[in-house]
Amino acid sequence: MGKSICEVGMEDLVIAGLPTEEAMELQRVLKELVSGANGSDPREVWRELVARRVLKPWHPHGLHRLVYSSVYANWDASTNGPPPYWFPSPSQSNQTNLGRLMENYGSKLLGTSYKDPITSFSLFQKFSVQHPEAYWSIILKELSVSFRKAPKCILDTTDKSKHGGTWLPGAVLNIAECCLLPSSHPRKQDSDLAVVWRDEGHDDFDVQHMSLKEFREQVMLVADELDAIFSKGDAIAIDMPMTVNAVIIFLAIVLAGFVVVSIPESFSAKEIATRLRVSKAKAIFTQDFILRGGRKLPLYSRVAEAASVTAIVLPAAGKDVGIHLRDQDLLWKQFLSSADDYSRSNNYTPTYQPIESLTQILFSSGTTGEPKAIPLTQLAPIRSAAECWAHLDVQAGDVVCWPTSLGWVVGQAIIYSCFLTGATLALYHGSPLGHSFCKFVQDAGVTILGTVPSLVKAWRKPECMNGIDWTRIRSFSTTGEASNVDDDLWLSSRAYYKPIIECCGGTELASSYLHGSILQPQVFGAFSTPSMTVGFVFLDEQGIPYPDDQPCVGEVGLFPLYLGSTDRLLNGDHEEVYFKGMPMYKGMRLRRHGDIVKRTVGGYFIVQGRADDTMNLGGIKTSSVEIERVCDHADESISETAAISVAPANGGPEQLVIFVVLKQGFNAEPDKLKGIFSRAIQRNLNPLFKVNYVKIVPEFPRTATNKLMRRVLRDQMKHDISVHSRL
Repeated sequence: MGKSICEVGMEDLVIAGLPTEEAMELQRVLKELVSGANGSDPREVWRELVARRVLKPWHPHGLHRLVYSSVYANWDASTNGPPPYWFPSPSQSNQTNLGRLMENYGSKLLGTSYKDPITSFSLFQKFSVQHPEAYWSIILKELSVSFRKAPKCILDTTDKSKHGGTWLPGAVLNIAECCLLPSSHPRKQDSDLAVVWRDEGHDDFDVQHMSLKEFREQVMLVADELDAIFSKGDAIAIDMPMTVNAVIIFLAIVLAGFVVVSIPESFSAKEIATRLRVSKAKAIFTQDFILRGGRKLPLYSRVAEAASVTAIVLPAAGKDVGIHLRDQDLLWKQFLSSADDYSRSNNYTPTYQPIESLTQILFSSGTTGEPKAIPLTQLAPIRSAAECWAHLDVQAGDVVCWPTSLGWVVGQAIIYSCFLTGATLALYHGSPLGHSFCKFVQDAGVTILGTVPSLVKAWRKPECMNGIDWTRIRSFSTTGEASNVDDDLWLSSRAYYKPIIECCGGTELASSYLHGSILQPQVFGAFSTPSMTVGFVFLDEQGIPYPDDQPCVGEVGLFPLYLGSTDRLLNGDHEEVYFKGMPMYKGMRLRRHGDIVKRTVGGYFIVQGRADDTMNLGGIKTSSVEIERVCDHADESISETAAISVAPANGGPEQLVIFVVLKQGFNAEPDKLKGIFSRAIQRNLNPLFKVNYVKIVPEFPRTATNKLMRRVLRDQMKHDISVHSRL
C-alpha cells in the first residue's frame, strides 16, 4: 500500500515531476482539502481536488498517479467497491439529454419516488426495462426519426415465436433520409456542419468541413448512380477506411434501398472473399491504398484477389488512383461520370421500406470457423443513436470523433448517432496513433472522443500529446477491450478529469448492454449500469440466476425484449445460437450473449471474458478454432495447437497465447514459433493480430469425450503471468 494523502511530502511531489515552488503550493492545497469538513472521506477529497482543477493536463502523469493513489490509499474496495474518479454535478445534470427527459417525465412516470436525475437514475433505468413502450415513445421524439407511415404501436408481443417481440410494427421510413434532412428537434439546419475532417500529412491546413446541405447533395448524387446500375435490395460492399466518401457511400446505399455489406479494411483477401460470398454482394467500394503513418498499404489488390465482383475504386489521395484496374472495375470518377447531369437540388426520392427491412450486413466471428452474417434493420440505427443520446449525451452542436471502421458495429453507430442527434461527425483520414491525430482532435474542437484502450497506450507517448490541448472534450468513451486503469487515469486527466463512458455490447445487438452514465459516479475500467431498457441476470454454472444486486461472477443472460437486436442470421440458426439451452426467467427465455461479468460491491460491472472460446484481440472478436486452424499448419513440427487469450496482470487488452504440442522427434524454440505463428495469422486472418506468448507442452488437458479444455490452459497461463509479475 502506498502513502496516504496526509503522508505525501513535498519531496514526493518533486520526485513526481513538479518544480519546487509548485510542489509547495500543491502540498498546501492538499493539506487544506484533507483538513476540510469532509476530509475524512477520500471521495470528497478527490471530488474537490478535481473541481478546483488542482491537477493540470500538462502535469507529469507520475504526479496524477501519485495524488490519485494517495487519496485512495486506505480505500477498501472489498467493502466500498471500486474508488470513483468522476461525480455527476447536480447543477449540470438537468442539462444532459437524459436528465432533461427525467425532469420532464420523472414525476409522471415514477410518481413520488422521483427525486432528481442523479438520485433517481437507477430507478428510471429499471422503469425503462419494465415499461419499454413508455420509454421508446419518448425517445423517438428526441431523435431525428421521421416516419413515412407511423407504427401501429411501440411493441407487439402477440407472436410468441419471436422472443424479442415485434418493434414499431407497420412503420415505414428511410433511416438515411432521417439523417440528411433538417429538423427542429433535435436542432439540425442545412447550414450546420455535418462532417469535419483532415487528411494525414495536412496538419497545418485548416480542418475541412461540409454543411448538412452539401453533404446531403453528395449522398443523393451517389444514390442516383447506384440506381442506374443496381436493382433494389442488392447487397453492395464497402471495404475502405471510414473517410468522408465512405460515409457518403454508406448512407447513399441505404437511401437508395440497397444493403451495405461492411468489411473491415484490415482483413486479408481470404476473409474478404468469405464475406462477399456469404452476403452475395454485387459490387464493392474500395480504395487503391490505405495511407497510415506515411505508409501506403495495398487494399485494392486484396479486394481483387478476393473475388471477381465489380470494384469501384477511390484514390486514397489526390484525384487519380495509383494502380491498374481489372477490366470489370470502375474508377470513382467514372462511377460519378454522369453526376454533372443532375441538378444539385434535393430532388432524389428515397426508397421507403418497412422498418424491419435489411439495411446492413455485419459479420461477427463465430466459434467454429465461418463468421456469422448479422443482418441489421432500420431499427438498429434507432437503437445506436438512442444509446449514444442517453449514455454519451450526444447533443446538437457536439463534435464527435471515434476512430473506427465501417466493418465494425461502432462505425454505423457513430454515423447514425451524429446525424440523428444533430451532432457533427469528425473523421481523420489516416493513422489515429500519432501526434497528427491528436492535433486533429484539438483543431476540430472535438467534444466527445471515442477510443479503444490500445489507442490510449499509443497516445501516452510524449511525442503524441506534445503541445496538444484536449480540454474542450467533455467526455470520452471506450469499447472493444478491457481498459487499463492507469491508461484511463492518464486519458481522463487530459481534459481535467472528464468521464470515460465504458461500453460493452455486440454486433447482433447493434448496441451495448453495459454502459457508464454521466448521471452516476464513474470508476476506472468498469461499467456503472445496464443500458437503458436493457435487463439481464447473471447465471451460475448451473444456469441459475444470482440474486439482483448481489456481488457475483456469472454468465450474462439478457432479457429478450431488446429493440434493434437481431431475430435471424443469414448463415446460421438464430434460435440455436442465441436461445437454445438458455433458462427461462420470469416467463422469458433469456438471450445468450456469452460474456462472463463480475458485479462488484457498489454495483459496478467488470467483464471477465467470454463464456465460449471466442476471444477479443485489439477490439476484434475471433475464435480459438480459427486461430488454431492456421497455427496447426504453420510449421512441420506442429502436432496440434490451442489458442487462448488472457488479460495482463495490471489490466488492459487481451493477449494471445498459443500452447503447442510438438510432433514426436521434433524440437522447436518458443520465440521462433511465436514469429511463425504471428506471420501465419496476419497473412490468413488479420494483419493486426500478434502472438504474445508461445508455450510448448507435452499434451493438452481433455474431457472424457476428448474435448480440449481451454479454460484449464487459460487458468494455468493466468497463474504463470501472475507469478512472473510478482517476481
